[in-house]
Parts: sequence; structure tokens; C-alpha cells
Amino acid sequence: MNTFGHLFRVTTFGESHGPAIGCVIDGCPPGLEIAAEEFAHDLQRRATGKTRHTSARHEADEVEILSGVYEGRTTGTPIALLIRNTDQRSKDYANIARQFRPGHADYSYWQKYGIRDPRGGGRSSARETTMRVAAAVVAKKWLAEKFGIVVRGYLAQLGDITPNAFDWNAVEGNPFFWPCAVQVPELESYMDALRKSGDSVGARVNVVADNVPPGWGEPIYGKLDGELASALMSINAVKGVEIGDGFASVAQKGTQHRDLMSMQGFLSNHAGGILGGISTGQAVTASIALKPTSSLRLPGQSIDIDGNAIEVVTTGRHDPCVGIRATPIAEAMVALVLIDQALRHRAQCGDVGEVSPRIPGMDVGAT
Repeated sequence: MNTFGHLFRVTTFGESHGPAIGCVIDGCPPGLEIAAEEFAHDLQRRATGKTRHTSARHEADEVEILSGVYEGRTTGTPIALLIRNTDQRSKDYANIARQFRPGHADYSYWQKYGIRDPRGGGRSSARETTMRVAAAVVAKKWLAEKFGIVVRGYLAQLGDITPNAFDWNAVEGNPFFWPCAVQVPELESYMDALRKSGDSVGARVNVVADNVPPGWGEPIYGKLDGELASALMSINAVKGVEIGDGFASVAQKGTQHRDLMSMQGFLSNHAGGILGGISTGQAVTASIALKPTSSLRLPGQSIDIDGNAIEVVTTGRHDPCVGIRATPIAEAMVALVLIDQALRHRAQCGDVGEVSPRIPGMDVGAT
């Protein structure tokens, strides 16, 4: 399955070290103004090679719009986007073509297909997520224009470091998407030491979608939170997803977790803006846990394709923490789920209109 979504469908293609990567967006509403230069901002937010804390691979990531846009507007037909790969170094992977790297998808791909592209992980590379971010540029713009929805995220934990304070204005001002500006030097020192050691570390990314109307999602199959969980889990290196308070709910009492209501707003948002699989009008919140990078220059025990015991040392350009640039990717998947749910809601329930009483989306005294 390389296609995501029901009415707003995104199909991605291409490999890390192939000539190009791309996607086809089917089901985009017509009339949306879009231009190639609008993709640059979010693609640069996701890109490697900008700081010493990520992979040194430096791709231009220039989008070519091949179809579905005429005179600057979407036509309702499939939108094909293409990005040429310009900075591959396939020779870095020559030594591992016959080896299985511990913690990577090498072995599982080999078992599934009987063949694999070892160059940069091929299809399993995070390079593929570039096209998810590109597709979400379209989704984010439509959601913002139609509903005023804003999807944004931040790095909520790096290893054992968590923010000392929170400021949305700080997030875009540093390469970590960290919400506490005064901690950035601490993160830089931490990453410098980690990189020198040859090891890697995991991270947590939080995403918030503001102004999501109530009523989106399905009651059983197609739950909004279920589809968010599935979409976020599809991101490379993600090993856990939480909606709202997530696993913290285990230790909460019902009197604490339930989000009390008033006509001035909900009193909290432990549920993450979703009840019974359907949005409540509160902020939709989700978190992802990303595992440590498995591409390490420290030797690790494994086997080769002949079953011989070996030690694997991975060379090349890799992220010591993939979570550092995962924020735009997580935002993208949330936005793609929301636009698909919006179109599905409009198709079935567009005639329902606003139902009374309606609690304001803001949370009063939310925790």
C-alpha cells in the first residue's frame, strides 16, 4: 500500500537514491490557488543538511507540478508532484548490500520481497516523507482557507530532556522545533556529544490542530483518532502514538480525565479533542515517540544474506536523532487525515449544518 486516504488520496513513489521521488494527489477540490514556490517553506523545514545536528545530505527539494493545476489553480484532476534527487551517495552503502543492519528494515524487506534496494534504505528511507510534506502543503492551505485550521507541532522531548517552558514563537526560531529558546544551547551540546560518541537517541513530537470543527470522524470504523494513529504510526521510526493524554490516562481517575463542559467551553482537553471517534471542536492533539536511529558507526552483531555472523558498521550521512526533523512530517500526516475527514463529512453530513447547543472550541482552564 503506497496510497493513503479515502477521498483525498495521496500515492507516493520513489526511493532514497533513485532519480526522483514523487506523489499523486487525487480528490483535491478544484479552485485552490497553489504554486510551486509554496512548497518550499515546509520542505525546507523537513530537509537535512541545514545544521550539524542532522544528516549532511543536502537536497534541493524543488517541486515540479506535472498535472492537476492550470493557471495557478487546482482543476480537480490528479495533481502530480515530482522532486529530483540531486545529492545521492550510493557508494556509502556498497558494504551493506549483503548485510542486514540491526534495527533497520533490511531483514523484513528481504523476507517480504526477496529483494531490496540497499541504497539509503530504498523505499524505507525517510526520504519518502518529503512527498507527504509536499502533499500536506495543499491540505494545510485548503484547511486554513475553508475552516481556519492551523496544524503545528514541536519537539516535546529529546532523549531525557524536556522543555522548561513553552512558547509557540520559539518553535520556528531554532533547528530543533523546540518551544523553549533558552534551552537550545543545552540541546546543541547534547547533540554534539551524542554525535561524537557515534550513538543516537529517540524523541517525542507533539502536534496540535486548532479550529477543527465538531463532528468530523466516524463512530466505529474510520474514527478520527484511529486514522490519526494509523497515519502517524506510518512515519518512519515511530514506535508509539498518543491521542490527548494517551498513556498518562492509565494513572488518572475518571473525575480527572473527563472533560467537563460549559457553554463557555470545555474545562479541559484530556481526550485530545476527540470523543467516540468524532471531533468535539477542541484542539486535536497527538504525540509520537520516535526510536533512536539504527544507522550507527558503532559495530553491531548481525548476519549477512548467507546467514554468516558479522559485525555491521554503517557509514554515510545519518541523523543522530530523526526526531529533530520529524515535526513537519507529523504535521503533514495530521493535515492529510483532517482534509480527508473534512471531505467525507461534507459528503455525508453537509446538509446537517450547525447543531445547537454548540460549545466554543476554546478550552476554559484546560490542562
